[in-house]
Parts: sequence; C-alpha cells; structure tokens
Amino acid sequence: MIIKSLEQLEILSIKIAKKISNSDCILLYGEIGSGKTTFSRYLINFIQEKNNIKKTEVLSPTFNLLYEYKINSLKVMHYDLYRLKKSAEIKQLDIFDVRAKTVKIIEWPELITHNIIDKIELRFSHMQNMNERNLSFKGYGKWKDFQIDEF
Repeated sequence: MIIKSLEQLEILSIKIAKKISNSDCILLYGEIGSGKTTFSRYLINFIQEKNNIKKTEVLSPTFNLLYEYKINSLKVMHYDLYRLKKSAEIKQLDIFDVRAKTVKIIEWPELITHNIIDKIELRFSHMQNMNERNLSFKGYGKWKDFQIDEF
C-alpha cells in the first residue's frame, strides 16, 4: 500500500486505534524518518480525543526508550528500541509483563523474541517521491484478518 500524505497516515492510524484494546501490540518497522513516530502520534492523539482528553505532544522516545500515556482506563506504552543492541536489554525493560494490561507501540522491534499473541506489524519504507511511503502490514491473533482499504 502506498501512503501519499500525512492525512492518509492519520486515517490508517485511526482505523487501527478504533480496534485497539489492552494487551495489543503494534510493532513499527522502518528506516529513520519513514513515519513510525508520526503514525504513533496520530494514534495516541486520536485515542486521547475520543476520550475527551486534551491531545498531548507525542515525541519519539528514542533517548528515553519509553513514554507512557494514561488515557482513562487505557494505558499506552510507546517504546523506541533503536539504541538497544541485545535482546537481554529488552528483557530488562519488562515490556511483556503479563500483569500489565497496556497497549504497546514499539518502534524498532527487531530484537524482540517474545511470542506476542495479539499484534500487528507495520513496515514503512521510503519511496522515490519523498512525500510517499510504502506500507505493508501483517496481523496476528485478533489482528489476523484486519484489512486496510486502499485510499
């Protein structure tokens, strides 16, 4: 699928946000600047707006590794694992604590070895036109049959 504008990326994030629930995991793959954090921002801001909460600034957690967003009964954990070099470092973050009922958005998840049941993987890549992105996705568990219509 080709994403031709920020508006299309926002529509995509809203479609996913409407289906999201505690314990879901969104894995975002792609080069630097391909749209992972922008997608996350649209998704988190939509959930905030839907819950009558003021939209907050959603930044890339590259240096902090994690930003948390409490949105009424929903807790969103936005991770960026770019700086991690070993799987052991991911275990130290305790991302997959089964007691924690959270939505996990994870940028740069390549080192994750944990078996995640309800997840959707989105893969962003640059195109020759700098304003466009190629996007592919695959769902597992409850996301298995999730479809995104062309724009």
